Amino acid sequence: MAASASLEEGDRHGRLQRHSHHHQPRPLRPGEGALSRLGEFLAPLGKTPLLVSDDVVWGILGQRATDSLRAAQLPVTRERFGGIPTAAEVIRLVGVIDRTGADVIVALGGGSTMDAVKAAGFLAGIRWVTVPSVASTDAPTSALSVIYTADGAFEEYRFFPKNPDLVLMDTQLVADAPAAFLAAGVGDALATWLEARATRQAHANTMAGGLPTLAGTALAELSWGVIWDNALPALDAVRDHQVTPAVEKLVEANTLLSGLGFESGGLAAAHAIHNGLTAAHQTHGLAHGQKVNIGSVTQLVLEGAPTQEIRDFIEFTTRVGLPNTLTEVGLSVDDEDDLRRVAEAATVQGRPSTTCRSRSPPTSWSARLSRSSGSPAPCGARRTCPLPCSTWPTRSTRTSRRSPVSGC
Repeated sequence: MAASASLEEGDRHGRLQRHSHHHQPRPLRPGEGALSRLGEFLAPLGKTPLLVSDDVVWGILGQRATDSLRAAQLPVTRERFGGIPTAAEVIRLVGVIDRTGADVIVALGGGSTMDAVKAAGFLAGIRWVTVPSVASTDAPTSALSVIYTADGAFEEYRFFPKNPDLVLMDTQLVADAPAAFLAAGVGDALATWLEARATRQAHANTMAGGLPTLAGTALAELSWGVIWDNALPALDAVRDHQVTPAVEKLVEANTLLSGLGFESGGLAAAHAIHNGLTAAHQTHGLAHGQKVNIGSVTQLVLEGAPTQEIRDFIEFTTRVGLPNTLTEVGLSVDDEDDLRRVAEAATVQGRPSTTCRSRSPPTSWSARLSRSSGSPAPCGARRTCPLPCSTWPTRSTRTSRRSPVSGC
């Protein structure tokens, strides 16, 4: 059942009054070689598609997308994406839609491209489609866009009354992309269960505007389990550009399960801290999921989670290749002004941080962020860890069903 929604009078920016609690995306078409069927799937949705991608993605996918549309007797019109999903970029794309007469807009690329395309499609009143080139976020399936300033700082969420009309996920594209993108998707998706759990415990509202559903929360937890079981072998396969069952499962967890889970399960401190981190220029070169992972660690500390849970999370995400410390994202405990800006931006009223059980002031949040550049990791890796070395387990106690770790 798709969520029902009504727009406030005169508001064309996607701020919604939502009355139902569960989201379900339109058709998800995953599979190896799925891009070759783009034209086939677009034909029922519109006759004048507008393809949006940056130059790098178009250089990789452009010919295959063009061939597919021509085979379906659809015109090929491509517009270059400006790089950041700003309000100005969204309005520019709306102008392109009007000028070309497009009746369906297609995002080919990563989360930023999809955010801009979804927002532009909504404002123009046409259908929108996502064709991810990587599985680095759950943006492909979601009914929202994240809008940033021209400098790359978080500005606002925009919510829409529906999910994309089509999500076309070619798993071979995911396998051909650098493994770091898939790892970033793990960082984004792992937060889904941590935040859904916090939302449920706080009896807080979800992104859909109501209390979390059992289905949304269960899908968030399912995403967590699939990731723990499949992330490491999937990343190994992608480094060899292979599509394996583990890759297929991880792609589904990173996109569909996480997308359903966060919309119908709720957000909390992890994504709020991501938004706060965008206030620090040092983090602007990082992937979304890398910053979210810093937020997940911080949320666990804020909640007072058991040391074993924090330890397992840090070990696992270290093996995945995600940052767990401020040092790894270009910050340090000496950057007091930057950390305060991060904490203040993360705790703005109405942001997801209000879901977290912690009610600490920004000064306390910045202190907890600072703790993330603490002690050296016992594995000898070139990183630091927010846990003192004395709390790390022996090798015999590190492995568990949900933590398939045999050492850092």
